[in-house]
Amino acid sequence: MKERIIGFDLARAYAIFGMFIVNFNFSFGNVYPTENVMGRFLNLFTGNSTSIFIILAGMGVSLMTNKTGISTEEKAKYKSIILKRSWFLFIIGLLLFNWWSGDILHFYGGYMHIAAFILFLPKRYYLWIISVIIVVYHILLWLIPVGTSWDFLTYKYTDFWTPIGFLRNTLYNGWNSIFPWFSFFVIGMWLGKLDWNNKVIRRNIFIIGLFLFTIIQLIRLWAKNPFIDDFTHRYILSEYFPPYLPFLIITAGFALMVITICMFLGDQFKDAKIIHYLAKTGQMTLSHYVIHITLGMLILENLTGKTYTGFLEDEMPTAPQYILLYATLFFIVSVFFSWLWSKKFKNGPLETIMRKISG
Repeated sequence: MKERIIGFDLARAYAIFGMFIVNFNFSFGNVYPTENVMGRFLNLFTGNSTSIFIILAGMGVSLMTNKTGISTEEKAKYKSIILKRSWFLFIIGLLLFNWWSGDILHFYGGYMHIAAFILFLPKRYYLWIISVIIVVYHILLWLIPVGTSWDFLTYKYTDFWTPIGFLRNTLYNGWNSIFPWFSFFVIGMWLGKLDWNNKVIRRNIFIIGLFLFTIIQLIRLWAKNPFIDDFTHRYILSEYFPPYLPFLIITAGFALMVITICMFLGDQFKDAKIIHYLAKTGQMTLSHYVIHITLGMLILENLTGKTYTGFLEDEMPTAPQYILLYATLFFIVSVFFSWLWSKKFKNGPLETIMRKISG
C-alpha cells in the first residue's frame, strides 16, 4: 500500500506540473500550434495533464473506500465525506471562476458528487458508465452546437452566470464539462479498485495504455492525408476542445502509461529523497492548483509587464521557453514549499480545511 501511494502521488506531482505549463501558457503564452518547436512541446501538455489529474482524482476516491467487508454504516460515512468535499470544491471553484476562467475545481466537485452515488458499484459497471457518458456527449454534439456561447477570440463564455448557460457549460461544453470529462474520473475509479501491488496488473495497464495511444496516433497520421474530408480530419485531430472520441482515447492511453510508470518509480526508488519530496508535492495538488492560478499568475504578470485577464492572451505572447522556465521554477519552489510544510503538517493548507469540513 505504501508503494502504491507513493506512485500515486508521483503521478499527481507530474499532473500539477503539466497544469502549471498549460495554464501559464494559456494566460501569457500561445495555446495555438506554432512552427516553434518549444511552442509545440508546451502544447503537448494540453489535455494530457488535465486527464491525468482527473483520473487520479477518481483513483483517490476509490482507494479511500477500497476495503473488504465494509459495512452499510461505513458506506454512508464515506458517501457523506465525498459529498461534503464535492461541495467544498464546487464552491471554491465558483469563487475562483471570475479570476480564472479555466477553473477545473467546480467541475471536479461535480464529478465527486456523482461519484458518491456510484462508489460501491462493482467495477465492471464502471466500463459501461464510461461508454454511456461518451455516447451521450456525442449525441449532445448533434443536438447543440458545441460552440454555443463561446467567444473563440478570447475564450470567454458569454452566459455562464445564467441558469441555462451555467447548466450547458457544466454538463456539455465547458472546459471540463461532466459530459465527457467525467469518463476520466470513472476510469480512475475503475483503476482504484485494482490491486496495484500486483506487477502483472501494472504491466497490463501500461500495455493497454500504450496500445490505445499508438492506435490513435497512427489514425491521426493517416487523417493528415489530403484525401480525408474536412469533418473526419477535424474529428480525429481535435485537441482538448471539443474533446471528441479520438482525443479521449489517446489522452486516456497516455495517462495509463504515465500512472503505471510513476507506480514503478515509486516502487523502485521509494527511499530516494527526490521521490519523497515529489510525493509530498503530489499530496498537496489542491493547494498548488489554487496557488499557481492566483499568486503564480500575479508574479508572472509582473515579470512580463502584461495584464492578467484570466482569458486567452491578447497581447504579444510570451516566448514558450520563458513560459517553460517559469513553470519549472514555480514547480521547484512548490516542491520546496511542500517539503517545508510537511515537516509540521500532515496535509496541505487547503487539504486540511477540506478535511476539517468533510470530517
